Amino acid sequence: MEVVVLCGGQGTRIRDVTEDLPKPMLPIGARPILWHIMKGYAGHGRKHFILCLGYKSWIIKRYFLNYHLQDSDFTVKLDDSAEVSVHHCPSGEDWRVTLVETGVESMTGCRVKRIQRYISGDHFHLTYGDGLADVDLPALERFHLGHGRTGTVTVVGPPSRFGEIELRGPRVLEFSEKPVTTRARISGGFFMFRRDFFDRLQDDPGLVLETGPLPQLARDGELMAYAHNGFWQPMDTSREFKYLNDLWARDQAPWKTWDRPAARRAAA
Repeated sequence: MEVVVLCGGQGTRIRDVTEDLPKPMLPIGARPILWHIMKGYAGHGRKHFILCLGYKSWIIKRYFLNYHLQDSDFTVKLDDSAEVSVHHCPSGEDWRVTLVETGVESMTGCRVKRIQRYISGDHFHLTYGDGLADVDLPALERFHLGHGRTGTVTVVGPPSRFGEIELRGPRVLEFSEKPVTTRARISGGFFMFRRDFFDRLQDDPGLVLETGPLPQLARDGELMAYAHNGFWQPMDTSREFKYLNDLWARDQAPWKTWDRPAARRAAA
């Protein structure tokens, strides 16, 4: 079952961090956020990835072309042969990564349509290249395959930047200083779809997944919600970039699910 990752946006809201990298390549610790997302899926046995590329796509391509050299010892001859001898190469990841040029200016719906030919099964995962969560992926799959509808969206409580006060009239019932999530529900960006979802998409660069196909899918009764009550955090601002890096540096990253025993068994 393939995992499709949207990696083509320009990340204009986080340009104060860097203008040199596409957003999925912004680092958390020593690795790009894209690696963290993929590592989470691979930890549950989903190791075939399809990356929808656009803005500065060559940087993402170069990262994966040189993936095994990043941690390797090697010698390179700087003559005309440009010969490279690798002395030590860590085992790395047993992932299969398909990198697809889906257009620099394409919107999300068009990007998904343009990877259709690389989907081999009846169902696939879809997520964004800029958000992290500790979603129970096997449970998500069971839910999606069990309800028989076209699509599933993981719904989450958005992280709150401010404290919340619950009232009954003038009386304070609860005071929470910056709770992890609020009581509202939004899309967390971890989707699953049946293959026939592609029939609802057009190869139109202006097609926005979130304002066209998904609302129509909901109106048709073909979109179901999987509730995730754990950690979820997008990386849209420099504040969120710093927050995720701080969690990783303190070894308190909830999305590091691949180290958990159940995930190691699934990956094996």
